[in-house]
Amino acid sequence: MSAASTVQGRVVKVTGSGLFRWLAFGVFWGYLVVRWLYQWVGADLLGMDPRAPLLPVETFRTLATTWDGTRIGGLFSFLRVAGDALPAAVTGTWLTIILTVVAMAAGLVIAVPLAVARVYGGPVTRWAALGYTELIRGTPLLAQLFVLYYGLSLSATLRELPFVGEGFIPAQAALVAMIGFTINSSAYQAEYIRSALRSVEVGQLTAGRAVGLSKLQTIRRIVLPQGLRYGIPGWSNELVYLIKYSSLAAFITVPELYKRTRDIASGNFRYFELLVVAGVIYLGLVLSASALMGRVEQRVAIPGLGE
Repeated sequence: MSAASTVQGRVVKVTGSGLFRWLAFGVFWGYLVVRWLYQWVGADLLGMDPRAPLLPVETFRTLATTWDGTRIGGLFSFLRVAGDALPAAVTGTWLTIILTVVAMAAGLVIAVPLAVARVYGGPVTRWAALGYTELIRGTPLLAQLFVLYYGLSLSATLRELPFVGEGFIPAQAALVAMIGFTINSSAYQAEYIRSALRSVEVGQLTAGRAVGLSKLQTIRRIVLPQGLRYGIPGWSNELVYLIKYSSLAAFITVPELYKRTRDIASGNFRYFELLVVAGVIYLGLVLSASALMGRVEQRVAIPGLGE
C-alpha cells in the first residue's frame, strides 16, 4: 500500500508503514494537545474539573468488574487505571517537554563557543573548554542536580525571584533542573559540534582568510554553517537522551512525567500499569523527536554530501 504526492516539485512516496506512523503520531499528539487545552482553558469554560479524565473510565471500571478474573477483565482494569492516571501524566509530560527543549536550546548556545574554543582557540581557551567538558561529562547528572539543588541551595535563591511558580513560569525546582540539564547537555553538545567541525576541511579556513575574512568571520560564515549540519545526528542522540534523563528531575521534586506517575503508583500500588503509561508516553516523545530531527537533517543537508 502506498500513495504519492507532490511537495515543492518533488514526488513524495508514502508507504503503508509510513502512513501508520504518521497516524500514530497524530493520535498521540492530538490527545496531548486536546488534554492540555482542556486543562488550561476548556475546563473553566465548561465549568468542569480540569483533572477529570477524557476517556470513559467509568465504563472501563464497569467492564472490568463484569469480566473480573478473565484476560478481558484485566485489560479493562488496565485501561481504567491508565485512564485515571493520564490527566496527571499529561500534565507532567508538558513539563518534561519544557525541560528538554530549554536544556537543548540553552545548551547549544553554550556548546558552540566551547567547541570553537576546543578546535580553533589558543592554549588557554582550549584547556579551559576541555576542563569544562571533561568535568561535566565525567560526573553523573544526578550528582550535578543534587549539588545545584541541595549543595548550592540554588532553589532558595530562585524562589525569591518575581513570578517564579506563577502561571506558565515553572517553580524553583524546575528552574534548577533546567539549569542542571543545560550545563550537562552543553558539554555533550560541545563534543558533538567539535567532532563536526573537525569534519570540515581545513583548507576552507585558509580560503576564507585568503579572501579577506578574519579568522572569526571565517569560522562563523563558512565553517560553522557546515559543521552544525554534520552535527545533527549527534544532536538527535542528545535530544533522545534529554527526554529520558528528564526523569532524574523527579529526585529534586520536579513534578514531571515520571514523578507524577510514580506518585500515583505510590498511592494505588498499580506500579505496572503506571510505569507502562509513562513508558508509552516517553516512547512517543522519543519517536517524535527522532522523526523531527530526521526531517531537519534532510531539510538542511548539503547537496552532494552524504548521498
